[in-house]
Amino acid sequence: MVGKLFLVVGPSGVGKGTLVNRLRERHPEFYFSPSATTRIPRKGEKEGRQYHFFSEEEFAKMESAGKFLETATVHETEKYGILREPILRAIQNGKVVIREVDIQGLRKIHENFKKEKFAAIFILPPDFVTLEKRILKRQPKISETELARRLKSAAEEIAQKNLADFEVVSGEGKIEKMVAEVENFIARETEIN
Repeated sequence: MVGKLFLVVGPSGVGKGTLVNRLRERHPEFYFSPSATTRIPRKGEKEGRQYHFFSEEEFAKMESAGKFLETATVHETEKYGILREPILRAIQNGKVVIREVDIQGLRKIHENFKKEKFAAIFILPPDFVTLEKRILKRQPKISETELARRLKSAAEEIAQKNLADFEVVSGEGKIEKMVAEVENFIARETEIN
């Protein structure tokens, strides 16, 4: 198997985390590198599993030192980044690396990383009504302003889905179908020719 980075891209609330968690359950041989972020942990998130949580100051120092493969500001407030060294080491060791990233991050990786070393999978919502319901279910106390901002961000991200190599729809009750489609894509991309 050829080592490769697979970027899971899509708007907030589309099901990226659900997909990644299912892949984690089914493929312990894959490498799941946590993101770094300045946002506050959500219920159930553990330091070092989904994310490494840093203060704004800590994050800025790491960014200045070139410790990230890419960084992005999401929803105009929170910083996210992918730590460079663990990703490169895993790819060199022949691992499939799975990472969630937003569209800004995908653009930066296109600029800063060899294309043969990564592929992007765009997760699409079935429609915006479903996406709004998912966001509200995940964060029932979200303000109208924040909800509107997230839906606007989603539309902007979806408009750039052509930056990805593969698309899959996150339909209601169709997680197994989505996972199977992604697994098939990963298998094709990592075959040794």
